[in-house]
Amino acid sequence: MTAIEHKELKGITVKNLVVTIMSTASIVASVMTTYFGLKNDITEIRNEQNTEARINNIRLKVLEGEVTLLQKEVDDLKLLHTNPVAVKNSVSSNPTALNAIAKR
Repeated sequence: MTAIEHKELKGITVKNLVVTIMSTASIVASVMTTYFGLKNDITEIRNEQNTEARINNIRLKVLEGEVTLLQKEVDDLKLLHTNPVAVKNSVSSNPTALNAIAKR
């Protein structure tokens, strides 16, 4: 009697069949591991980009607020140089103008 690994079925041995199945399983496992690893990496990168985008949006809003305040101060200073009487009338309703006058 011969061992089961040496029996043939139309030229295909059980040993060749086992090697083929094991090789295929190994390749599939490697591909799946790589796929899920890349999928996790992409998810992490997407989360980091979303976080950065939110931080940038907050920074942009802060900067826009500062620009608005600075523009208001520039407008008040221009008004001070062109019409000092109008500035005195608007000082009571606008503390920014008062600060600009005090700095002057």
